[in-house]
Amino acid sequence: MDVQLWTYIIVGITFAIYIGIAIWSRAGSTKEFYVAGGGVPPLANGMATAADWMSAASFISMAGIISFGGYDGAVYLMGWTGGYVLLALLLAPYLRKFGKFTVPDFFGDRYYSNTARTVAVICALFVSFTYVAGQMRGVGVVFSRFLEVDINNGVYIGMAIVFFYAVLGGMKGITYTQVAQYVILIFAFMVPAIFISIQLTNNPIPQLGFGSTIAGSETYLLDKLNGLHEELGFAAYTSGSKSMIDVFFITFALMVGTAGLPHVIVRFFTVPKVKDARVSAGYALVFIAILYTTAPAVAAFARTNLIETVSNENYSEMPSWFSNWEKTGLLKFDDKNNDGKIQYVADKEQNELTIDRDIMVLANPEIANLPNWVIALVAAGGLAAALSTAAGLLLVISTSVSHDLVKKQIAPDISDKSELWIARGAAVIAVVIAGYFGINPPDFVAAVVALAFGLAAASFFPAIILGIFYKRMNKEGAIAGMISGLAITILYMLIFKFNLFGETTSADWWLGVSPEGFGTIGMVVNFVVSIVVSNATAPPPEDVQDIVDNIRFPRGAGEAHDH
Repeated sequence: MDVQLWTYIIVGITFAIYIGIAIWSRAGSTKEFYVAGGGVPPLANGMATAADWMSAASFISMAGIISFGGYDGAVYLMGWTGGYVLLALLLAPYLRKFGKFTVPDFFGDRYYSNTARTVAVICALFVSFTYVAGQMRGVGVVFSRFLEVDINNGVYIGMAIVFFYAVLGGMKGITYTQVAQYVILIFAFMVPAIFISIQLTNNPIPQLGFGSTIAGSETYLLDKLNGLHEELGFAAYTSGSKSMIDVFFITFALMVGTAGLPHVIVRFFTVPKVKDARVSAGYALVFIAILYTTAPAVAAFARTNLIETVSNENYSEMPSWFSNWEKTGLLKFDDKNNDGKIQYVADKEQNELTIDRDIMVLANPEIANLPNWVIALVAAGGLAAALSTAAGLLLVISTSVSHDLVKKQIAPDISDKSELWIARGAAVIAVVIAGYFGINPPDFVAAVVALAFGLAAASFFPAIILGIFYKRMNKEGAIAGMISGLAITILYMLIFKFNLFGETTSADWWLGVSPEGFGTIGMVVNFVVSIVVSNATAPPPEDVQDIVDNIRFPRGAGEAHDH
């Protein structure tokens, strides 16, 4: 069977599983819609958290960034991995002990203010919409190649699927769908990695193959890749061109941004007890590590095979995968010297090949001539990764509107049933907006997601940390800190990422920090403003300080509640 037929079969089966789970586990109450009834077992929650966490950026784009950036691409690997550890150890148990449905709920009660709650809702919407844009773009990339549809039509198909199980099932449906999606995405990532590791190095473990010698040779894989890079004028694969200050700032922004991501934090409200939050965080870390330790190997395998396949070869003799990806517009050949050969070099004037880095993981099995069913499996894995995170983000958006704006502020006497309908309506609107950003993305998938992490770092992280560990922190400090941190970060991104006031280059960056890393500076601004304002205004009430004392010792149960 050809790739397209295999794709229809495998993707069709996975979609049927997702929809079947959504129908089986549809939410019947707001508690089931928001936190899956608070009764998800730790192992299942660990798998769901891993799927929620490993988005299209992790599955599709991270290995692509490392593949093209080499050492420089490792900042994403370090930042996202370190960030999850920070979240699991520093925040999850305490927030679970607090026992609310949403992150803005924590802000509203800890900072005894609906204004703080509203600011948190606005921050959650900014972060979630920026993040979900990357997911919908990933869905479009997969569909455009493997179902041979226009990339925009691919986004529409993804919108329809997410709409069905996120709007119907809420957190309960999403949780059990994400368990299935984790199994699919990790299988889809590991199978081709193992195949190609055996092909290139005779070692079936990709993590070891990455540091092994080429099959039938005494040359190490990374030494060969460095040589291929230098022959084409690129920097050595294992050398870095980013300034160390930017590497630090990006890594730190990704780390603390992770710890402030509302769609991941809410996962710890779905387990029965605080202890279960810790256990499920441990499970999730193991499940995430399987993919994250494999990504650098996949990146190196893909880069080696790509260069050896296309460099200085006749365009007319390119294998079918090349023309298949050309049709999507994500791979372009421009024969500048009309010799019929592909000049893939670092010099932009001479280079004839343009490759979208988001295709590297998806094209990798085709470049390596793996069986068609493996190619189709990778497509299903990419969709699982994108859809699982998109669903979690859409739930954050819908609950922020229905629970934190409508129920908590506008119409406190609203019935449970009406609140559920408002949540579903907000999810519908969110799907439409997410689809628009998927069709008109500001950058490649991982860069868009990195911006979301920067916004989370600059807004949520300081207010959560200070809310847990600093009793003197009050509502005035939290509100001023979040607004200032978010505002300066958004302004910087508009100036240097979206060229708000005209074209800019990296030479114009403040302190040499890229837009992806500026969330760290936004976070520092937030911390400083929060502490200064808190100490210049009245301390929080005694009962709020008692709450802080209580959550600092994350023992005992504490069911998620709504009052």
